Amino acid sequence: MSRSAHPAGPRHADVLTEGHYTAPPADLNALDPKVWAHTVSRDEGGVVTVGGRDVAALAEEFGTPAYIVDEADFRARARAWRTAFGQDADVFYAGKAFLSRAVVRWLHEEGLNLDVCSGGELTTALSAGMPADRIAFHGNNKSTAEIEQAVSEGVGRIVLDSFQEIVRVAHVAQSLGKRQRVQIRVTVGVEAHTHEFIATAHEDQKFGIPLAGGQAAEAARRALQLDGLELIGIHSHIGSQIFDTSGFEVAAHRVIGLLKQIRDEHGVELPEIDLGGGLGIAYTSEDDPREPHEIAKALHEIVAQGCEAAKLRTPRISVEPGRAIVGPTAFTLYEVGTIKPLDGLRTYVSVDGGMSDNIRTALYDAEYSVALVSRTSTAEPMLARVVGKHCESGDIVVRDAFLPADLAPGDLIAVPATGAYCRSMASNYNHALRPPVVAVRDGEARVIVRRETEEDLLRLDVG
Repeated sequence: MSRSAHPAGPRHADVLTEGHYTAPPADLNALDPKVWAHTVSRDEGGVVTVGGRDVAALAEEFGTPAYIVDEADFRARARAWRTAFGQDADVFYAGKAFLSRAVVRWLHEEGLNLDVCSGGELTTALSAGMPADRIAFHGNNKSTAEIEQAVSEGVGRIVLDSFQEIVRVAHVAQSLGKRQRVQIRVTVGVEAHTHEFIATAHEDQKFGIPLAGGQAAEAARRALQLDGLELIGIHSHIGSQIFDTSGFEVAAHRVIGLLKQIRDEHGVELPEIDLGGGLGIAYTSEDDPREPHEIAKALHEIVAQGCEAAKLRTPRISVEPGRAIVGPTAFTLYEVGTIKPLDGLRTYVSVDGGMSDNIRTALYDAEYSVALVSRTSTAEPMLARVVGKHCESGDIVVRDAFLPADLAPGDLIAVPATGAYCRSMASNYNHALRPPVVAVRDGEARVIVRRETEEDLLRLDVG
């Protein structure tokens, strides 16, 4: 059969060769605290608990699949970022990672700002009480309606992403009798060590205005001339799932070079520099993310030293953690269905969800951990692939993992570190119903985003 018959076909039968995968963990019942939310543990009976509730009870009350969020962990991580950067910097939670009205309220209460990238996210934020002046609006193709909404509501900043948008935002602001605070997003020629699809600072991609060829300097020149705009800073974002600050150091020096050029040409020292987000989390025990205080110290030093060398006042720093806050706080709870051993290869473990609730494995080749959570087991480890129930060979949740050999239909398993992007990117593929998001704290559990119903699907299908 020709390989061109199915472009994705050659990858669907990926089989690990002997020695390719890591050895099974010493204890399949252990829960690595790097990967799981802070309050997750096993009770005396071996059932995993979170926020004082055991997963068996959560599955019975809310069904599976379900996203289970440790609210105390979310708040603790938000506070850690806020504390690490201090009062002389701003922390904007990247709403695209996961946004709901409950999350907006948590952010507001913990003193974080919020960045959004669509009218829907902006409406959600405002409806939950986030002050407009603590919101930043991103996006490479904001519609006129979205810009009008943002300017009318008084968002704290709009991040300009193109020459056309400079004019568009200025025109809207002037027509509304306002002067809109803006930043210019620049691409600085730094490609983070990450997946090609989520590395965003090299020039050949859709975001930002390149520094190369003087384009970013020209963008600043135009923005400073327009009465409807107040240019307050430069924005840079170099990618996602980044584990060190070396890329940020190069990016910051190049942005500072632009700030110096603007100062020398226009006599204006812009007061802000936004270094974006993209700091990584632990999806597996092999990942080694940095703590917020380490990141804050490094970024403050990088910017301060660069500005001192350029004889610039040190601007106010902004960062945009999204995944780094919400990612580790949640896990997805599944019920095991069909178990299919393939002699000499692996065992396929099918769950009641799949790529409709976690597209990242199929989209990015993302790696995840998984654990049996409804009981403990002393069985031997088996090499498994956790897959979903969709009519698609690429419907893989965890590509390679070890689970107990006595795993059985009806067992509950959980995939940690699914707080970021899983619900945000969830779909109705095969008319699947998107799972609920359940927040757990101090023994209490509540739905913050309800499970979809078949009535929801039919309501949209006007036929």
